[in-house]
Amino acid sequence: MLKLNSEFQRVYKRGKSAHSTSIALFYLPVMGEKTVGYTASKKVGNAVVRNHCKRRLRSLFAELSDQLSDGWYVLVAKEPLHSNDFETVRRDCKYVLKRTGALIMSSEG
Repeated sequence: MLKLNSEFQRVYKRGKSAHSTSIALFYLPVMGEKTVGYTASKKVGNAVVRNHCKRRLRSLFAELSDQLSDGWYVLVAKEPLHSNDFETVRRDCKYVLKRTGALIMSSEG
């Protein structure tokens, strides 16, 4: 898991990015490892809401991790993430993963 500010900054500066209504994704291809960091600013809400959003992002990453390329991922929660239903959030997540080229296309679509 990405924890250091310098790791997040490396992904922000050198990686690819894609945005949807509820998620922003920053992706830096790195061979041999899948590492992820989650963030939600105070714009999203109070601590309870921010933690809820990060739990949703962790759940999505765990669900999709076998379909992802190796690399460093930073998933940023946006305001609508908390209020959207989980299926909408899953669709947004797949959209940003495809846009950055991180999602390995499966036969399921």
